[in-house]
Amino acid sequence: MARSKARVYTCCALMLLCVVAVIVCIAVLVRRKCPGDTFSSAAVAADSGRCSQIARDILQKGGSAVDGAIAALLCTSVINPQSMGLGGGSIFTVMDSSGKVKIINSRETVPGKFKSDLLKSCPKTFQFVSGSQWIGVPGEIQGYEVAHKLYGKLKWATLFEPTIKLARGGFPVPQVQGRYIPFTDSNMTQPLRKLFSDKNGNLLKAGDIIKFEKLADTLETIAKHGPGAFYTGRIAEDLIRDIQEAGGTLTAQDLASYNVTVTDAWAVPLGEYQMYIPPPPAGGIILSFILNVMKGYNLNPASLVGEQKTLAYHRLVEAFKFANGLKKHIRDPRFSSEEMARKFTEDSFAKHIQSLISSDRTHDPQYYNITPYLDSMGTTHVSVLAEDGSAVSVTSTINHIFGSKVVSPRTGVILNNQLYDFCGRVDKIFPGEQPPSSMAPAVLKSQSKTLVIGSTGGSMITTGIISALVNHLWFGKSLKEAIAAPVVFVDSQNAVKFEPGFDKNVIEALKALGHKHESAKYFFNVVNAVEKKDGCICAVSDARKLGEAAGY
Repeated sequence: MARSKARVYTCCALMLLCVVAVIVCIAVLVRRKCPGDTFSSAAVAADSGRCSQIARDILQKGGSAVDGAIAALLCTSVINPQSMGLGGGSIFTVMDSSGKVKIINSRETVPGKFKSDLLKSCPKTFQFVSGSQWIGVPGEIQGYEVAHKLYGKLKWATLFEPTIKLARGGFPVPQVQGRYIPFTDSNMTQPLRKLFSDKNGNLLKAGDIIKFEKLADTLETIAKHGPGAFYTGRIAEDLIRDIQEAGGTLTAQDLASYNVTVTDAWAVPLGEYQMYIPPPPAGGIILSFILNVMKGYNLNPASLVGEQKTLAYHRLVEAFKFANGLKKHIRDPRFSSEEMARKFTEDSFAKHIQSLISSDRTHDPQYYNITPYLDSMGTTHVSVLAEDGSAVSVTSTINHIFGSKVVSPRTGVILNNQLYDFCGRVDKIFPGEQPPSSMAPAVLKSQSKTLVIGSTGGSMITTGIISALVNHLWFGKSLKEAIAAPVVFVDSQNAVKFEPGFDKNVIEALKALGHKHESAKYFFNVVNAVEKKDGCICAVSDARKLGEAAGY
């Protein structure tokens, strides 16, 4: 009897081992089926290969998606300092492993004291503006702190180590940074010019070795003593002294009283997905509005054939024009009602706008309820998807190229010019108010797929994300093809601009429908995205900024 039982137990154990072996083999085979240009566990898409790799290494050490994102942003502050840094602000869209999504908003705010006639000094047309009067209270580091407290796994200091090493040891000026260094060459911005010059006073070029030693000291202090050092410690004192010596109005109280906001994401149905976006003053509602309008046309790959292609892009351009008319309603919810903004994300509103879109012509600007505003540009974006399914979509900025062009010599921090974003949007600003933004870091989730996406480029942010999503989700292009596809941009004056390589037949057909066509000198849209489907992860860093994704 005992032997019989032993045999039964042995057989059961062998069967269990066989089942386990089969499961392991299936898991291995599933992983092996991922194409060579995809990953099986996790991935990061940042502006540069170096920063994507640093974030990937953080993930492999057991770091969370937020840990990886913070490490990538810190790296970007030295690899692409013209776009973002400690002197700016960011918006995180974070999905945890259970699928809950939060927004961490550390956008800059209006200081307690500012020039009463600031809005009167706004330029009439878009231009790079510099000067200390445009500096908002930086929220970047406190945003990292809050995100790390909520979702971090690795030690705070660990996230800083790779960037401190880069900043102190030096590295060759990347091609993109080298492209923008000449923007520092101004008599008004001598400290900034000096930061990007060699010992003989010549501006650095791509390939020259650059160091950010003062910034390395600042990062080291924050890594060792925590984010409070930036807002109330020695760094804060030095930063405020430098800003005030440059004529700025920020005070120690502005820094000490800065607070990040944490809210639930707004969820918008989009086909099989739920799309999670940040609420105002971010640009998520504009993103959702345009997608809601376009999904009503049931676009598919056949929409790119013949006259259907012209019709699809005509409707998209019209949706962009109506979106321009809505931008004046994007404002810090502490200073305006959210009810109007909520309405813009509803299908009923999208259907109303569809009824106003004519298939055979366009209309005058007043038809779209547009009031003049100024376009903007700048920013960086990082998309991260971790092994546990958690994800981060984060956009960060100092606004224009090198922000205000004011650098704090004592800390190495380049300051934003974020108050410019109020120009043409409001008649009055208030202390503590966050400026309106086009930033729209998004996470799309279905039962079997996750898509983490965002863009840089100021007013072109929405353009970039919309183009990528329409091309990928509806026109059937791969994520890489969808991001690479030339975009159409509708500026604040409703002029239609086409990226080089855009279909010339469509351009001519749209002009024939009455669209005002203008050429654009620059296109700043840069989309970075990570997608998981069928157990494989595709990560794409936009080639427009020479980016490279990384994963494992």
